[in-house]
Amino acid sequence: MLVDSHCHLDRVSLKAYDKDFDRFMAETLASGVGQMLCVAIDLEHYPRMRALVEPYPQVSVSVGVHPNEVNRREPEVDELVALAADPRNVAIGETGLDYYRSEGDLAWQHQRFRNHIAAAKACGKPLIIHTREARADTLRLLREEGAREVGGVLHCFTEDWDMASQALDLGFYISFSGIITFPGSDDLREVAARLPLDRLLIETDSPYLTPVPHRGRPNEPKYVAHVAQRIAELRGLETETLIAATHDNFQRLFRPSGQGS
Repeated sequence: MLVDSHCHLDRVSLKAYDKDFDRFMAETLASGVGQMLCVAIDLEHYPRMRALVEPYPQVSVSVGVHPNEVNRREPEVDELVALAADPRNVAIGETGLDYYRSEGDLAWQHQRFRNHIAAAKACGKPLIIHTREARADTLRLLREEGAREVGGVLHCFTEDWDMASQALDLGFYISFSGIITFPGSDDLREVAARLPLDRLLIETDSPYLTPVPHRGRPNEPKYVAHVAQRIAELRGLETETLIAATHDNFQRLFRPSGQGS
């Protein structure tokens, strides 16, 4: 069973599905994607996102505020913990640090990250980490705040082996998106080939980062098959072996309730 470990179903394009979310979901499930994790990026839109996926037990959710979201209500630890009590909620995030789009004094971003780690520890759920051009500080804050207690995943990984190995030492998983199929991603493919199989996840980050051969179209969960196929090729595995391993890794990390195994 294919698992898309990170997508934004409330933001996918429904143009090809006559703006019918139910039709979109029916075709996604029919494609072989049996589980999805719909990841929050802010609190304002979280209720709508949660309601959208309610009819689909195949979809788990997370709660958090993306590091690039500005002029948003800051997530307080108690609020994150309360929202994470939802049985369908399996993680805190996405959270982390992003110095590519944010400038100036980023103390607010650091505090937001710390609040998410505190919430994850309080509710005992793993973290979904977004990190871009903030390698050293991301690792430092994870260590300082004791994120090892809950672990989690560095999603849409684009860094090098050194960062991957340090994340592994902290008990984290590494997730690869459609970027693994892009020309010019040879260094990233080396990491994917080297990573322990039991710490590897796959994702689409839909509707972003559409993999080859669908570049130019909006991304959607069924395209996670191309991520699985490319990583299997890199590792000399049958695609079904890679799919089974990433499915088992998802179950072990996120422990989704009420979903088929």
